[in-house]
Amino acid sequence: MLRIWGRRNSINVQKVMWTVAELGLAHEHKDAGGSFGGLDDPAYLTMNPNGRVPVIDDDGVVVWESNAIVRYLCARHSAGELWADDPAARSLADRWMDWQNSSLIADLVTVFLGLIRTPEAERDWIAIGDAARRLNGHMGVLDDHLGRNEWVAGGRMSMGDIPVGALVHRWLHLPMERPDLGHVAAYYERLQQRPAYAEHVMIPLS
Repeated sequence: MLRIWGRRNSINVQKVMWTVAELGLAHEHKDAGGSFGGLDDPAYLTMNPNGRVPVIDDDGVVVWESNAIVRYLCARHSAGELWADDPAARSLADRWMDWQNSSLIADLVTVFLGLIRTPEAERDWIAIGDAARRLNGHMGVLDDHLGRNEWVAGGRMSMGDIPVGALVHRWLHLPMERPDLGHVAAYYERLQQRPAYAEHVMIPLS
């Protein structure tokens, strides 16, 4: 049985839960992290010495880091579909997964924590504003790419859309100024048609 640890309002856990639902995998979910705690338990640290979520145990195969989990699940259960068999085709998904993790996530976290989890009187508005401008610039890169591609890796959905798609929802629902990016908006419309995305990603920010 596939077991998953993590809290559902974590964007990294949402990537995994969306993947599992997209693939129709039987699983057991255990709340962990945030108000649920448990990340400093010795048994948990044996699985992930970083004490972070998500973690999966797939019949004895333990994987941590959300993008690594997405890759593992897609390779094992969706070869030729979400996981492209051809290395060149797969690299298209890989590069956008890594782009999300290197170019986008730090600024998203700064804005998200500042606007959603920090009391207004304690917010660092300069840091939030700088991060928001950089984040909007990165989203412009995505918008340009989506003007030529229906999905991040081309003409059909791939594993690369999972990290990017999860972040798009957050960007569109943060209480911040953002440019009107028509291709990103159309991409979001396509994502919303997927029941697994609607269930696991399209939840209130908290």
